Amino acid sequence: MNLIKSYYLLCKPNVVYMMLICAFVGMLLAEDSVSSISTICIALFGIALCSGSAAAINQVIDRKADAAMTRTDQRPLPQGELSAFHASCFAFVIGMLGALILYVFINTLTMVLTLASLIGYAFIYTVYLKRATPQNIVIGGLAGAAPPLLGWSSISNSIDPYALLLVLIIFVWTPPHFWALAIYRKDEYAKESIPMLPVTHGVAFTKLQIVLYTIILFIVSILPYVVLMSGEIYLVSSVILSSMFLYYSIKLYFSNDDSVAMKTFNFSIYYIFLIFIALLADHYLM
Repeated sequence: MNLIKSYYLLCKPNVVYMMLICAFVGMLLAEDSVSSISTICIALFGIALCSGSAAAINQVIDRKADAAMTRTDQRPLPQGELSAFHASCFAFVIGMLGALILYVFINTLTMVLTLASLIGYAFIYTVYLKRATPQNIVIGGLAGAAPPLLGWSSISNSIDPYALLLVLIIFVWTPPHFWALAIYRKDEYAKESIPMLPVTHGVAFTKLQIVLYTIILFIVSILPYVVLMSGEIYLVSSVILSSMFLYYSIKLYFSNDDSVAMKTFNFSIYYIFLIFIALLADHYLM
């Protein structure tokens, strides 16, 4: 039972759940009404397997750094619950199985996009970008922003501009979301020589970037209403949520208490969840 739990935790389930929620929203927004529950379930299963594979590969590659950081030292590999070889085999099997499911039961486009996202996060970001540039989160964030597009394409078998707008929202949200956490964990990143923005450019500069990105996010979050993708329910919700996020960002900018960074980080998680819920509510109620 403990072994099953270790493999489960290897997949970063909380991250995968959030990705599946975003993919699910993309699926529901891709059509006026739900046409096939089975298609949705199969697509989510395939995407979940590939996402879990990417997370497992990330942990295999980062196992030494994870062991040295308080936030990650309880993961299965640093704890010795799994070997790197077994974790790698597991990641390969579930990744290929997820891709096969998407290819056979959904469509080739979704499989290709999902594999591209897997490679982007597990290899391009983890192996290269994470240690190459303080803009790692900005550049690598595209892979993490893909789930709504994966969900949309699984239903429509196309790359729709509205789906790309959802990707843009997550893409702009990612830097202020993660940099808030990076401020709180800056000493651990510095110890492992990982060039996160607070380590390379200082906390004050990072806080300014969080404020600026949050302002950009405020503007981007209104675009679904501007392009007639959504209506007044979403507009009001996005303005309220983005204003709250901006409040936390400005509060963080003027605060010397690192705990405010964690509060900003925690709110950012609620933000992306609620703004997608608002999109769904608007889609079906309006």
